[in-house]
Amino acid sequence: MITKREFLRSTALASLSLYVSPLAATADDKPGFFKAKDIAESGFVYGLPLIMAYGALYEFAIDKTSDQYKGPLNKLINESRVFTYKDTAVVTPNSDTPYSFVWMDLRAEPYVFSFPAFDPKRYYSLQLTDLNTYNFGYVGSRATGHEAGSYMIVSPSWNGPTPPGIKKVFRSTTDIALGLIRTQLFNAADIDNVKALQAQYIGETLSSFLKQPPPPPAPALDFPKFEKDLVKTEFFEYLDFVLKLIPVSKFDKDIRDQLAKIGIGPGTAYNFKDSTLVDKAEVLIGMKQGKTKVDDSVKNFGKNVNGWRVGSAFGDEAFFSGNWLLRATAAQAGIFGNDAVEAMYPMAKIDVTGKPLDTSNTNYTLTFPAGQLPPVNAFWSVTMYDGKTQLLIKNPIDRYLINSPMMPELKLGPDGSLTLYIQKDKPDGDKAANWLPAPDGPAYIVMRLYWPKK
Repeated sequence: MITKREFLRSTALASLSLYVSPLAATADDKPGFFKAKDIAESGFVYGLPLIMAYGALYEFAIDKTSDQYKGPLNKLINESRVFTYKDTAVVTPNSDTPYSFVWMDLRAEPYVFSFPAFDPKRYYSLQLTDLNTYNFGYVGSRATGHEAGSYMIVSPSWNGPTPPGIKKVFRSTTDIALGLIRTQLFNAADIDNVKALQAQYIGETLSSFLKQPPPPPAPALDFPKFEKDLVKTEFFEYLDFVLKLIPVSKFDKDIRDQLAKIGIGPGTAYNFKDSTLVDKAEVLIGMKQGKTKVDDSVKNFGKNVNGWRVGSAFGDEAFFSGNWLLRATAAQAGIFGNDAVEAMYPMAKIDVTGKPLDTSNTNYTLTFPAGQLPPVNAFWSVTMYDGKTQLLIKNPIDRYLINSPMMPELKLGPDGSLTLYIQKDKPDGDKAANWLPAPDGPAYIVMRLYWPKK
């Protein structure tokens, strides 16, 4: 999610009292107090995922001084490791699969991914998502199979031909998009095999794929510096920039027309320092109300099944169909999550009694009865996060999850059941094999079911 951990927690956005927003409309046509407040509230809910996506883009591909920087736009980067507590650019990071990723600038020309043939036993996927946080396509074990192939990603306005050698074309809803490749790692000894596969992944512009001269470059973008403190004070300034990269659709035309009434959107320019006290107050109130809506929605999302929140919050443009609260809920719960057909994410913050998980003074167990492991075509995992930050936690055995590839190392009960021991201190005896280290405080557990069965 957003690139700085404090911003994603409720305490960070509580500082909205710092926010001041100018209203670019004239005194004659600008909305009254309550109308402007409502627009700001809706604008916050609508814009939160866009700002969070921009934060990840900025830290991963723009700010070379960031400790989260990976590489420039249009360069495919392979991470031949799994994420640890040191990775803070997104919340609830996946520590199951080494990542390869690229932020694609599609304005000048399309981008092409080429993959080798895969062993059917090894899961992989390319998730395509954009600045709207829509998942607009998939390549991989479930979506396209294990054969080798090349796939082209195009901008919203691209109307060129599909060249020979391209198996499928995917169209982004924004001019900048993200490609995330997950490659299954069976165990620590398997990392060299993953590296060998990653070395065969090719990400390149269409002209490079065709071995032709490149087209003229797109105009340079002046990316605004992204910092958590600036987000608190300049939320709508960031939104104004991001919206320049996002064409209006039939789903967001109304909200963008409303935002324009208070000076937010392409073609506007404003300086929050020049706002009146009334302008500051109405936008501040609206943003706080929008934040409360998102927080409540995250807390209550999905069905409660034995203490787990189970639901599907990720998808493409048609999936959301203008439901901005659902989109904001998905982003705050775990931005860049997969569609349900690719992965499900049961989440737990409470125990069987309904009390919040807190491993500072309580030990827990999680038991799968015999024959009732999570139903998947690929693999499953249970990952521990700090309940306050939703980030992985430092622990003495560098274990952030327990997953199905670890089954040979785990101890089963006499009845064939699997019990995980969730606590901050190492348990005694055989229980240590099934220990999932927990924080000294609130805990947050996410299950991942890759290529889930019904």
